[in-house]
Amino acid sequence: MNEPTILTSPSSFGQIASDPFDLLKDEGFKIINNPYGRRLTEDEAIDLAKDCVGIVAGVEPLTARVMDACPLLKCISRVGVGMDSVDLDYAKKKGIAVVNTPNGPTRGVAELTLSLTLSLLRKVPQAHCALKNRKWEKQIGNLILNKTIGIIGVGRIGKLTAELFRGIGNPVIGFDLYPDTDWAKDSGVVYKTMEEVLSESDIVTLHVPRSSDKSHVIGTEQINQMKDGAFLINVSRGGVVDEEALYQALINGKLTGAAVDVFSEEPYSGSLCDLENIVLTPHLGSYAKEGKLQMEIDAVNNLIEALKSI
Repeated sequence: MNEPTILTSPSSFGQIASDPFDLLKDEGFKIINNPYGRRLTEDEAIDLAKDCVGIVAGVEPLTARVMDACPLLKCISRVGVGMDSVDLDYAKKKGIAVVNTPNGPTRGVAELTLSLTLSLLRKVPQAHCALKNRKWEKQIGNLILNKTIGIIGVGRIGKLTAELFRGIGNPVIGFDLYPDTDWAKDSGVVYKTMEEVLSESDIVTLHVPRSSDKSHVIGTEQINQMKDGAFLINVSRGGVVDEEALYQALINGKLTGAAVDVFSEEPYSGSLCDLENIVLTPHLGSYAKEGKLQMEIDAVNNLIEALKSI
């Protein structure tokens, strides 16, 4: 009998340590690992997963077409939280279990939010680039002291982000469709409407999923509601922010600066790259060694457990 096969599709899967592969091998699985070092296309996913019973998934498009081409597929286990790349309705129709690692990226994304904010305010990337080019240019930035932090989306990541900012003394306000009032009271966070958070915050950070209809959560209307000279941080999902609206707000001075880790199309090479008042990172949210390895282990364990229960 042939060994059941698993595709591990994230581009950097298993690079930190072999533990995730060892877990699969110990359970008797044959492993096909992503050979491309980047996100898979639909056709590549089909080619690699066509004989697989499970996929430890990244953000490649796992569409109805992919699932139809993989007749043995019984489980998709996401390394991460977002399910945007998986056709959940079709998976349910096909009887394919879909699981994720909701706790895995929490600390990494929250810490990245704080580090991007501090880097943005103090213009650390600009100063770094200048000095690397042998230019001694002192950059005048801003203190984070007394800045009101607005959190849009106060789930796992939003809560920890709020707690980190509260820990350095910032007032924090937040908006969430399902507010956790007990947590907010204990943490010193005040819930407000989205319009109030946008209009009252000096720094707005986004921790929301993309809308089901793929519309922008933050577009021109929402940016216009923000304080003149405010800062915007997006570490949530690509497409949550209208990138053209953000570009216009940064060049016309409505916003002083922004930091973006996620993009509507990745890899990103659009017009935001031309601006000086923005910090751009290539989807690094969960890319901390400790957190990334744990997410990979959790995703593999979720897969094994789901396959055993089927």
